[in-house]
Amino acid sequence: MLKKLYLLLFVFFLGGVALHAQTRDELQKRKQEIMKELDELNQEYSKTQNNKKASLKQLALIKKKINARQDLVNDINKEVKQLDETIYLNERDIYRLKKELDTLKMKYAKSIVFAYKNRSSYAYLNFLFSAGNFNDAIKRMEYLKSYRRNRETQANTIIKSEALLKDKIGVLSNNKKERLSTLEVQNKQLQVLQEDKKEQDQVVAQLKGKEKELNAQIKEREKQRQKVQLAINAVIRREIEEARKRDEAKRQKALEEQRRLQAQSKPAADAGTKSNGTAPKATPAKRPADNEPITGLSGASKDRSYSPLESTPEGMEMSLNFENNRGRLPWPVSNGVVTIDFGITQMEGTRLNQKSDGIEIAVPVGSAVRCVADGEVVSTTEIAGEMVVLVKHGKYFTGYKNLSSVNVSRGQEVKAGSLLGKSGTSIDGEGAILFMIMNDRAVFQNPKPWLKSR
Repeated sequence: MLKKLYLLLFVFFLGGVALHAQTRDELQKRKQEIMKELDELNQEYSKTQNNKKASLKQLALIKKKINARQDLVNDINKEVKQLDETIYLNERDIYRLKKELDTLKMKYAKSIVFAYKNRSSYAYLNFLFSAGNFNDAIKRMEYLKSYRRNRETQANTIIKSEALLKDKIGVLSNNKKERLSTLEVQNKQLQVLQEDKKEQDQVVAQLKGKEKELNAQIKEREKQRQKVQLAINAVIRREIEEARKRDEAKRQKALEEQRRLQAQSKPAADAGTKSNGTAPKATPAKRPADNEPITGLSGASKDRSYSPLESTPEGMEMSLNFENNRGRLPWPVSNGVVTIDFGITQMEGTRLNQKSDGIEIAVPVGSAVRCVADGEVVSTTEIAGEMVVLVKHGKYFTGYKNLSSVNVSRGQEVKAGSLLGKSGTSIDGEGAILFMIMNDRAVFQNPKPWLKSR
């Protein structure tokens, strides 16, 4: 019974170690990803240091560096806590194993002493021949054999327990060494974090000295953003209007076909009129209102509001595919660092802030820009000297700005991964693209939750 309990505890312990190992593996993987991100941020930051127009970008990059390094320190803290827990569990198991080993040795010693006292063959024979009958003698013989086997099992268990205890002590020693090395890494990262914060303070001080110049840059960016927004809104309105016209033409065609069929069945209708004095009236096809639920389209939820861009099975399928891939869409570029986030970004330590309708990704000039989902190209236009490509995905749209060249044309069907063009430069003169996501109401959305994690 004691052996079974011991084995059961050992199995539970192994399961707990495996669970902790898996979590630590995930932390190690995340730590590597953050380190890679920090390397990319450092490279991009060094590029902007000699560009006077990229001062705001420098501040955004160093802020991202601080956030990423803080995440790294937090993950290292989690790793240290897991190591502390593992060390505690190993110390507890070593204590338990020592007690069990002492108990096993004590029981084994008692059995050896008993065997020594009853070692003579006379005592063995006397124990057998004192049996009341033959069956009792057989049972006594089996008892003596099982007693001998039990001593052998005790000896083997002691040997295995000693080996396990030795392994545990080795694992505990490795855990403590790993904890020390992890703490050293943490201290180094904390030092670098403090250096980054000092560097951020220096950049902020520089920005305050030329706040007027930077404010002019932000205004220039804002004008460009509004121009792009107006152009995108116009394209979306045009696509919705064209979809409504196609929908109306389809409705009119259905109505004419209904009238034609009624005209062909006029003799029957006239006969019905003579019999009851009334004639059936034609029911015209009705287009649903914009807020009316869609029915009759496969895959559409009952409470889904009507959109002209989803009035066809193809449009509905593209919308649903786009929605179902939320969080799994590929990035428009194979590498790069997000330098400007979606929405309003407040420049820390200054009164400056800027608004972005998408995310700006810093990439080398000439990088391949690819479509993130199946769709149709609805616009390839130049706005304020920069090429912008818009792709329709049912009732959703994706925009790709700051392209130096375009490989597609309006009306072209594209697939996820299709090459749209090559990246150009942003208003700062640095290599970058702006990626945007809009719906049929021209509402810009944060692209990050739609894209898969890198």
